[in-house]
Amino acid sequence: MADPRVKQIKIKTGVVKRLAKEKLMYEKEVQKEKAKLEKMQATGEDSYLVRKQEEVVKESIMMIPDTVKRYNIAYTELKEILDNELELAESEEYIAAAEVLKETFKTIEASN
Repeated sequence: MADPRVKQIKIKTGVVKRLAKEKLMYEKEVQKEKAKLEKMQATGEDSYLVRKQEEVVKESIMMIPDTVKRYNIAYTELKEILDNELELAESEEYIAAAEVLKETFKTIEASN
C-alpha cells in the first residue's frame, strides 16, 4: 500500500501549483478588465455600464490578496511536510514538491 505521507505531499503540491496559477490568472484578468474600462471611458460609454465595469475591476482586484493568503498557507503546509519527512527525500514526489515550492515562490514574488 502507498505511503499516506507521499499521498499528502502530492495533494499539497497540487494545491500550491493551482493557487500560484490562480493568482496569475487574476492578475491577467485585472489587466484585461482595466483595459476594457479605459476603452469604455474613452468612447463615452453609458455611465451605468462604466460603473458596473469599475465594480468588475474592483472584484477582480479583491481576489488577489485572498488567493495570495491561501497560497501562503498551502506553501507553509507543504514546506512543513517536506521538512518533517526528510526520509522521503529520494522519492519522486518529494523532489517534485520541492521544485514546485521553489518555482511558485519565484513566480509569486516576481509578480508582487
